[in-house]
Amino acid sequence: MIWLALLPWLALTAHTVVNAFLLRRLPTAATTGERVAVLLPVRDEAERVGACLESLLAQRGVERLTIYVLDDGSTDGTAEIVRSVAGDKVVLLTGEPLPPGRLGKPHACDQLARAASDAAVLSFVDADVVLAEGAIASAVSEMRRAQIDLLSPYPKIVGAGRLVQPLLQWSWLTFLPLRAMERSPRPSLAAAGGQWLVIDAEAYHRAGGHAAVRTDILEDIALARAVKRSGGRIALADGSPWATCRMYDSWRELTAGYSKSLWASFGTSSGAGAVVVLLLLLYAFPPLATAALAAAGEFAWAGVALTAYGLGVLGRAVSAAATGGRVWPDALAHPVSVVLFAWLVARSFRLRRRGSLTWRGRPV
Repeated sequence: MIWLALLPWLALTAHTVVNAFLLRRLPTAATTGERVAVLLPVRDEAERVGACLESLLAQRGVERLTIYVLDDGSTDGTAEIVRSVAGDKVVLLTGEPLPPGRLGKPHACDQLARAASDAAVLSFVDADVVLAEGAIASAVSEMRRAQIDLLSPYPKIVGAGRLVQPLLQWSWLTFLPLRAMERSPRPSLAAAGGQWLVIDAEAYHRAGGHAAVRTDILEDIALARAVKRSGGRIALADGSPWATCRMYDSWRELTAGYSKSLWASFGTSSGAGAVVVLLLLLYAFPPLATAALAAAGEFAWAGVALTAYGLGVLGRAVSAAATGGRVWPDALAHPVSVVLFAWLVARSFRLRRRGSLTWRGRPV
């Protein structure tokens, strides 16, 4: 009967496996005749914007594609690199001053969307994303085939943070019912990744666009919820075969990036505390309990704890395999990943209380 204690781990890992099979994949060799606007906001992205732009200029399968780049007050020569790489092949915009009370990225995306007023489809791309040649056409085709208004193809994450960054894909594969999210009109049941979003232009404007989420640090999730509120449908997809994203090059950058936004992921500090404690109990405690129980001679219970750890590792491995991540040995370190995540959450709330959160030289 003691093995009944494994039911929570069995259920969560089984849910991960089911979601991995249900996760949408983008079609190959797709084409679209719709007018598509690729919208790229940049701020001090001199080291990354060149590769991103080259991949956008190499897109195939889109008959009518316009690339808009908005330079949001860069001081490192980003605009000059855009001109040198793309010349007159892109529409380069100079960002308007940031109004009080608004955040930089949604303000930049709002300006880009207004510039692309004649597009039927908007594709928002971050400067740290590099797309494969047919990525845009493939994503648009899947969005139309599935009758989705906002599609979030999550890219393969490269660079620093192998222990922490895959937790995002793992979290929604483990805890979020993907097909129920697509069918449900509830805005609270929503997920999206702002690195690469594809959205129907009419649905975007009906939802209020980025102007409606101008104060949200997690503008991607806020936009997905706004689309749902206005009657639209959203979906996640595995974009790893089509896109890579180098979000951070060092642990220092990752810490700063996660700290600026994790506090907004939970609503309240008490809610964050409850989630963190639950994750620690489910995924960090079992290996410690295994050693302690074995040392105390409680071998049956030690076996239960070891199996719980194994199920957690299996869920992490399935998630990595389904989303283009590295499976081994990273999955074995899943408890360490959860502990690091707990520390980042605590740090984010602490800095938020102090009012010392900043990003790209601007207060958050």
